[in-house]
Amino acid sequence: MTTHAPPETSHAAVAAVDLVKVYGSGETAVRALDGVSVGFGRAAFTAIMGSSGSGKSTLMHCLAGLDTATSGRVLLGGTELTGQSDRTLTRVRRERIGFVFQSFNLLPQLTAAQNVTLPLDLAGRQPDPELLAHLVRVLGLTDRLGHRPSELSGGQQQRVALARALVARPEVVFADEPTGNLDSRSGAEVLTILRDSVRDLGQTVVMVTHDPIAAGYADRVVLLADGRLAGDIDKPNQVSVTDALRDLAARA
Repeated sequence: MTTHAPPETSHAAVAAVDLVKVYGSGETAVRALDGVSVGFGRAAFTAIMGSSGSGKSTLMHCLAGLDTATSGRVLLGGTELTGQSDRTLTRVRRERIGFVFQSFNLLPQLTAAQNVTLPLDLAGRQPDPELLAHLVRVLGLTDRLGHRPSELSGGQQQRVALARALVARPEVVFADEPTGNLDSRSGAEVLTILRDSVRDLGQTVVMVTHDPIAAGYADRVVLLADGRLAGDIDKPNQVSVTDALRDLAARA
């Protein structure tokens, strides 16, 4: 039987439709996602939040093609990711998705410049020289391009990871706790860069975070609890996010 996406998800940059993810089986089965339908708008910065075990990381991993759903659908633009082969998903991740991880995930043997262009090199594509120059300048990497990750601070490494994620002009950048290993100043710089990429480059950013301060940089916050949608905050700030999380904990 053919199912259609709900209106909210049909024109989204990336969307989940009736998404279910179960780990294990029988009495030990864990239902990490329980029928989640949600869309993430184009050229918007959305944060996904919830307590530990709420399903926020599982949702992001399914949306990004890093994990497969038990049932339901994942749509990247007009492309159905559900049921695609590993080879197809690898190509989609390389060509249409950018990633920023808490642990940076830079290759230690490569310079900063080589790390930035690595996904494009693997895809056989050349970077847009104007965009590359813009990112290097904005991210403050001009005099760090020849350095290897071990010669960079944590904040500098995350800036390299940001440049790598943005230089290919992906349809969506997924950021998984991107400030988790940074001090407050470096974290604020990274969040500002993500926010500015939405405003200046029309980038779509979906970020998983537990930090209300980080979520306050987003245009919208999607709340999860027990694998289900539990709330939605438009134009969030630290106070509204903290209050919403407190309400969720009280209902748990």
